[in-house]
Amino acid sequence: MRIARVETFQVQWQPADTPAQRSAFVRVWADDGRVGLGEASPMQGGRASLDIIAQNIAPALLGADPLDHAVLQDRLMHRLVKLGPEGALTGALAAIDIALWDLKGQLLGQPIHKLLGGAWRTALPFYASIGGNGAERSLDEVLRIVEARLADKPAAIKIRFDNDRVDLDSEIPDHIAKARAVRRLVGDDFPLAFDANNGYSYSGAMRVGRALEELGYWWFEEPVQHYHPRALGELARKLSITVSAGEQDYTLASVADLIDAGVRMVQPDIVKMGGITGLMRCAALCQAHGVELVPHQTQPTVGHLANLHFAATLLHATKPCELNDPSPRMHAIFRNPPKPIDGLFHLPTAPGLGLEIDAAALARHRVDHGG
Repeated sequence: MRIARVETFQVQWQPADTPAQRSAFVRVWADDGRVGLGEASPMQGGRASLDIIAQNIAPALLGADPLDHAVLQDRLMHRLVKLGPEGALTGALAAIDIALWDLKGQLLGQPIHKLLGGAWRTALPFYASIGGNGAERSLDEVLRIVEARLADKPAAIKIRFDNDRVDLDSEIPDHIAKARAVRRLVGDDFPLAFDANNGYSYSGAMRVGRALEELGYWWFEEPVQHYHPRALGELARKLSITVSAGEQDYTLASVADLIDAGVRMVQPDIVKMGGITGLMRCAALCQAHGVELVPHQTQPTVGHLANLHFAATLLHATKPCELNDPSPRMHAIFRNPPKPIDGLFHLPTAPGLGLEIDAAALARHRVDHGG
């Protein structure tokens, strides 16, 4: 089996979606007719990653053996490294890697988690990840959304405070008030997490972290700018709440820098950090250093399912998988999109990812990534 064609495209879920709101998909076709599906990081619609695939990666893959996915990834990473190892390039390689694992599973007739060595669990709990809780949303609105998400039976809830990353600390009183209100709503024992999205200075993060400790929150995600690993590590050492980071780290070396700084829970994303192959390497790094690996993942279909296959194989999985704000609109092109049942996602047993595309629905939503 050889790679015969690489296809890049966006999916526009609703007519009003801008190019930056679309999903970035890739399909890798083998010469025997099989096709693997992958997804790139969705930043700005993933257009930069799709361009790199179309212009630089696809020509190098034609005629290659898809089972050589790790060799192909490393060769292309080093060949194209000056396009940016911490961003669009690794997002592009992640999409290709996921598609090649999908192809590999189809060739061997096995789901991806079997090819990774087997699943410790085939029913995976999730945490509800709720974004947009800054000043634009009232405290009562936050509580209404949290209450609605509880109906899905999540194992935990994470509230996220998105910001432009240049105005630090100005909304701290509002954030702490909402953190307290959510704790009152769910009770003392329900697991909660808090994602600052790089929103605080070091002193501001200490202030919020102390409040979260008193409220019994589970972890404190990206409290300061991601490019300050030493500050993240210092916070991790001084606060009793677990400080996590890694969503913005796209290479194994950058995750190692976080660990060296003192961070003990890392959260790389499968559609950013080299796909399944990248996260497998990260898992080995974390296990060697006794660090929790809790992957970040906000895409509800391809990226989510790839992440579930990977997460199921983790020996010491300490936290549930992430489920972003529900996007049933993004299920439109699949016959069997991943959906939780009684608070659990069940791994598919079909070969590869296990996703089935509705060709007619895809034709309606598909957009050439140059459009």
